[in-house]
Amino acid sequence: MPAKVGSVTTARVGAGAAQDAAFAEVVGLIEQARTRANQAVNTELVGLYWQIGAYISAKLAAAEWGEGVVDSLAQHLAQELPGQRGFTRRNLFRMRQFFETYLGDEKVTPLVTQLPWTHNLIILTQSKQAEEREFYLRMAVQQRWSKRELERQFRLAAFEQAVLAPAKVSPALTQIHGEAGARVFKDAYALEFLGLPAGHGEGDLHRGLLAELRRFLIELGRDFCFVGSEFPLQVGGRDFALDLLFFHRGLNCLVAIELKVDRFEPEHLGKLNFYLEALDRDLRKPHENSAIGLLLCASKDSEVVEYALSRTLSPAAVAQYQTQLPDKRLLAAKLHEFYALNAPERAPSAMVPRAQKKKGPAS
Repeated sequence: MPAKVGSVTTARVGAGAAQDAAFAEVVGLIEQARTRANQAVNTELVGLYWQIGAYISAKLAAAEWGEGVVDSLAQHLAQELPGQRGFTRRNLFRMRQFFETYLGDEKVTPLVTQLPWTHNLIILTQSKQAEEREFYLRMAVQQRWSKRELERQFRLAAFEQAVLAPAKVSPALTQIHGEAGARVFKDAYALEFLGLPAGHGEGDLHRGLLAELRRFLIELGRDFCFVGSEFPLQVGGRDFALDLLFFHRGLNCLVAIELKVDRFEPEHLGKLNFYLEALDRDLRKPHENSAIGLLLCASKDSEVVEYALSRTLSPAAVAQYQTQLPDKRLLAAKLHEFYALNAPERAPSAMVPRAQKKKGPAS
């Protein structure tokens, strides 16, 4: 009899778990539909603003309207559509600017409808040139940046840094994963959100990254998935611990990250290469690509990094982390100088910036 009661209880628990799983699927369906509905509303809204901007632009260009008529239009809309926000004089002129800025740009116009109007306004008002707008539009769509993260990327001068300092990766990484592999990494990662003191150690950095893992994942990129910290690896009769282990969905491979709170030294790559070999031999699944590595250090000499990466056979990258926001004015001045020096050969798109010439293939 007790066995029978136990069987009934187990069956009820099993039925309850199955019911919870079924309910979770329904919740998932509702959330997916809500997301699609919000995306559809956003597309329609941005499309509406584009049409209004085109209408106002045509009227002003033909001298049928003066700017005062736009003021009257804003007042009329406020009376006719009480409670409808977003049709002020300022916003109506923003719609005109929005239309005139992207008109005829076939590369960019498909992107604007994939972002909320607020994102479009941030990019429109804070970008100084077409390449910069394209960069932030593409990155905001690819990385699914929130409004706050998009604003942070402008404060970090992400565009200037991407043009002036492309990621430092080994030839092996691009041979295995192509240009997509190189684009996964940055030359510098902003960790200002950790609030690290000047004399911090590796333990402080490690603990800070784990405590702010969500923000660190945003800084790394949307395809990075966290696997473990101080990940254990056993080789021969010895135990080793990898600082951080991630998986990249786009590249379908494990990503080992080693942390250094001092200047990059060539011998640091030896340890990272060792970990990559251990991951490939003992942990990599048959359907996965070879593991890649990132050495994240406090500072680096770009030429030393170039020499070190040129001869390594491992797919690796070297980057530095920043504990403070960069000086945007200084970076803007450097970018202006860079464009002036490279004016005849200027790349048409900031997504594929023409880096200053280096001596080796790892630049």
